[in-house]
Amino acid sequence: MCDYSLQTITSRPAEVGDELITCGFANSLTRGFCAVDEPEVAVCLQPGTEVVFARDAEYDLAFPWPLLMFSVGKLWQRVARLRQVNVTRRYVHHDALEFADGKVILVTRLCLGQRAKVLQLPAASPGVSMKSDELREIAPVE
Repeated sequence: MCDYSLQTITSRPAEVGDELITCGFANSLTRGFCAVDEPEVAVCLQPGTEVVFARDAEYDLAFPWPLLMFSVGKLWQRVARLRQVNVTRRYVHHDALEFADGKVILVTRLCLGQRAKVLQLPAASPGVSMKSDELREIAPVE
């Protein structure tokens, strides 16, 4: 699934083994994933999709303080699962990655240029709704 603000971007569903990179898209401030060889096509991950980053994942801090040189947060982890967060709020970002330690980071907050690979897709078929406990309200790390 791609976040609401990427609905106008050309997209395709993720497949196991896809080599992805975090990127920005023309006419959108939202970040997401694209295939390494298709930088203008958003690769949409379904909730439950697992990815592994080539290096420890990093994200932009919401309020870099006190200096801009410390504006990147390091998660010290590589494997994550896509979750939908804040699903009751219509015009906010919903796509987030949950890491093994429980940290949840919005996909749009990931630093650009990070490489990741799709490890596995969720067991549910496309078009099958996820269980309500998978659509929980989570406050992403700020």
